[in-house]
Amino acid sequence: MRVELRRLRAGEVDQELIWLVVSVSAAAAGIAWLALHLPWPACTFRSLTGLPCLTCGAARSASAFLHGDLGSAWKLNPLIFFGICGIILFDVYAIGVLSSGARRVRVVFPKRMRKITLTLTGAVGLLNWLYLLQRGT
Repeated sequence: MRVELRRLRAGEVDQELIWLVVSVSAAAAGIAWLALHLPWPACTFRSLTGLPCLTCGAARSASAFLHGDLGSAWKLNPLIFFGICGIILFDVYAIGVLSSGARRVRVVFPKRMRKITLTLTGAVGLLNWLYLLQRGT
């Protein structure tokens, strides 16, 4: 794995701008959904199997996070809790580089490292799911 700090190249996709817009739009949509008191989304996997899915509790975790109840957000779904924290950190970084024109962080993975990264990502997802199964969330 190699980490590069560099300026955006000509013709290169501006990942920071794209993902900042996506994350802020998703957060705004979620907040609007909750503010309008719309019904909670039903989990199709749970309704079919009776078991929680990998992201069961995500809406409740995000709501608890937004209300400052970080302990409940963590307990409801640790994967979502870390995901929200990561998105916030990324958004702060993106705003910083977009507003200052600073160099961008780019991580380059060798081919064999991609497989390891995918395996670790799957393992983290599996551990989160086992946690949710154990909790009965």
